[in-house]
Amino acid sequence: MAEETLKQKTAKGLFWGFINNGTQQLLNLFFGIFLARLLTPADYGMVGMLTIFSLIAGSLQESGFISALANKKEITHDDYNAVFWFSITVSFCLYWILFFCAPLIADFYNQPELIPLARYSFLGFFIASLGVIPGAYVFRNLMVKQKALATVLALIFSGTTGVLLAYNGFSYWGIATQSIVYITVLNLYLWYKCQWRPTWRWNFAPVREMLGFSSKLLFTNIFNHVNNNIFSIILGRYYSEKEVGQYNQANKWNYMGFSLISGMVGSVAQPIFAQMTDDSERQVRAFRKMLRFTAFISFPCMLGLSLVAPELITIAITDKWIGSARILQLLAIWGAFFPIANLYSNLLISRGKSDIYLRNTVTLGILQLIVIYLLRSHGIFFMVSVYVGINICWLFVWHYFVQKEIGLPLSSALKDVLPYLGIAGGVMCFTYYVTTIITTNLYGSLVLKIVIAAVTFILIMWLSGSVTFKESIGYIFRKR
Repeated sequence: MAEETLKQKTAKGLFWGFINNGTQQLLNLFFGIFLARLLTPADYGMVGMLTIFSLIAGSLQESGFISALANKKEITHDDYNAVFWFSITVSFCLYWILFFCAPLIADFYNQPELIPLARYSFLGFFIASLGVIPGAYVFRNLMVKQKALATVLALIFSGTTGVLLAYNGFSYWGIATQSIVYITVLNLYLWYKCQWRPTWRWNFAPVREMLGFSSKLLFTNIFNHVNNNIFSIILGRYYSEKEVGQYNQANKWNYMGFSLISGMVGSVAQPIFAQMTDDSERQVRAFRKMLRFTAFISFPCMLGLSLVAPELITIAITDKWIGSARILQLLAIWGAFFPIANLYSNLLISRGKSDIYLRNTVTLGILQLIVIYLLRSHGIFFMVSVYVGINICWLFVWHYFVQKEIGLPLSSALKDVLPYLGIAGGVMCFTYYVTTIITTNLYGSLVLKIVIAAVTFILIMWLSGSVTFKESIGYIFRKR
């Protein structure tokens, strides 16, 4: 009975994770189109230069405690309370450090306008610290539906604010305000749904107990942010803000794509794996099933995004962003593999191996930083191509550590992944060559590519008798 209950929780979590992330990306797309039409690549580049600092500060104030709280067998009020006050204290100190460091950041990029923008934008991570515990509470208790509703409300309010400010000429200030409104609304709704409330008792003993595990996640998250924003740093230092904006726009569309899949799976993967740590065989079965499901969704979606990138970018946000379409085509290839890498890391975290997660991510980050820095004079496209190749190859390193933990052979993982990669890749190549023969306009080309690719992939899944395909379709119809 417990097995059935866990299966139902997993299926329900995946369903609401899809609703949450799907709605989130649709709203991001909707408001992003308006903003990209109203703003310039240089506007996006200004905000993009500050992103890495906000993300690192956000990681420091959260310090990996959300995952640490989710991994605890038993949890008390004191655990939540200690993390709550710790996060607020750290974020308050960090804000003022960055406030006075704003001139140094502006000097690094040679952009004096960044001083007031930085001081305003950095308010976002302090506000985010107020929502660490509600976020941890809903994550631990698999309250995916509540998180979905909070995200949708936050996106609607923040997106509307950003568009109105951009329309009235506030340029990059509108993007910065949009982020602050988003995190404020999100936190307010999560507090409304969270049953826990803080007290004035300052007992930091639980923080010290979790610090060994959470600190490794903290440093890992920092390096993840460096990895994901390495181009914004290097381009901001050696290229123009317009080129930073073109890359950030491509990265944004890529993120909207792969985060739909990784967010859906990640919303349930770690809590579910954590409940199976005492049964390795059961954990292997669950991991392989999620691996097949992730590959089944990720490869056709992200390789499809790479296929339609030129038409999609031009139609949605005009040809002033066409430079970002070529970058997106490359990034989306790595985006197809990202949810799989994320699934591997979730398994390691669920087994308490935050030290492996840390070492692996830090090594990858240093390697990428060195290689990209050395290649900076070869242009953006060459750097992105190498970046994509390094990350795809690093999947074998992730698998090595997972194999040591649960004994999953590489051949089994490849058996789960390669069929979907081969079919999706073949479908996209077929669709590309078919649509180049048909002379049509930009809109017709986009529609034809989507229809031909989707119908062909679904037909192959149906004819091949894919179990993952049948289970997914069956669950959707049962929900209806």
